[in-house]
Amino acid sequence: MQNTRGILIGRMQPVHNGHIQVINKILEEVDEIIIGIGSAQLSHELKDPFTAGERIVMMSQALAEMNIDPKRYYIIPMEDINFNAIWPSHVKMMTPPFSIVYSGNPLVKQLFEEEGFEVRQPPLYDRLHLSGTEVRRRILEDGNWEELVPKATADVMAEIRGIERLKNLSVKEISDI
Repeated sequence: MQNTRGILIGRMQPVHNGHIQVINKILEEVDEIIIGIGSAQLSHELKDPFTAGERIVMMSQALAEMNIDPKRYYIIPMEDINFNAIWPSHVKMMTPPFSIVYSGNPLVKQLFEEEGFEVRQPPLYDRLHLSGTEVRRRILEDGNWEELVPKATADVMAEIRGIERLKNLSVKEISDI
């Protein structure tokens, strides 16, 4: 009996409770999940402040915190390539084989369906609050962002001085104004 393996790709900037809830839900449908850390080449930007390595640590520690069996997931950094037609082939080359793609992104859905993959819409949990945009906004406004993320994410943020980084990135240089 072959394992069913699905893939979920997201920027995870940073890993928040919505990501963990979606992964838990997907694991009810598949034996294993590939978690693609998207836009892996980006970091130190306001919209993409954390490195792929930092996001991998956030994710692996958050999944450990939730007692999710590490034999059931793979965390793989995925760099963007700006050639949409060949992106699914790039993803396949970088990951273990998979049969189901989880994505709410219409372009990703289109590209993988054209390659013959089953594409499922992952459930979205409290999308108004559980988004990387909202977490980053609350950090910048000194709001309660910790309630939106696993303890592991908050711990990594402290370790890497992520709040300070984000605030520094939000200050426009005088030459930019």
